[in-house]
Amino acid sequence: MRTIGLIGGMSWESTAEYYRLINEYTRDRLGGLHSARCVLYSVDFAEIERLQTEGRWEEAGEVLADAARAVQSAGADMVLICTNTMHKVADAVASAVSVPLVHLADATADAVHAAGVRKVGLLGTAFTMEQDFYRGRLRDRGLDVRVPDAAGRALVHEVIYGELCLGEAYRKIIRALVADGAEGVILGCTEIELLIGPEDSPVPVFPTARLHALAAVDAALSGGAE
Repeated sequence: MRTIGLIGGMSWESTAEYYRLINEYTRDRLGGLHSARCVLYSVDFAEIERLQTEGRWEEAGEVLADAARAVQSAGADMVLICTNTMHKVADAVASAVSVPLVHLADATADAVHAAGVRKVGLLGTAFTMEQDFYRGRLRDRGLDVRVPDAAGRALVHEVIYGELCLGEAYRKIIRALVADGAEGVILGCTEIELLIGPEDSPVPVFPTARLHALAAVDAALSGGAE
């Protein structure tokens, strides 16, 4: 098995979920006591969140690029950014290393297409929902992406960062996206996956951390990360 490099800590709770999923998928594929070959660099989320809020994305990209170089030096054969939002600096991370970056939006788009869905709602941080680095990549893969209205986006963002509300708020927003034509809903933040499951949505949900972790295991076992 090739070694998976994880850039985590954004948040550490979501990174723990990544670690669990990657090891569970590896065990399921290989059986017995097998677990994944991986290395993890965990950044300080307080620093990253401050750079996000202040719009200092180039500096944030430098932090993650340093992390990517570290995991490559530690033996990683591929790199994952264990968060949707920080894929805004994916190009900076990819250019910092010579091993492939397994892009989360690509793994998600593959799963959406495999489910026969084209119109999807997207939930995530305000950065993920409102900026083009993520939505644009999904559109480039042929998906029709819808996001909540301004009030809905603000609520989804607040729940992620402050845990101000419970799952019912998300279920209401999902119903609104479905009414707007969404045939599936992308859970574009690991924290959302910890709050919402398939039973909370009348249409298929696409939990991006799970899909990303599965894509990494597939690439590690097949030698096909690109």
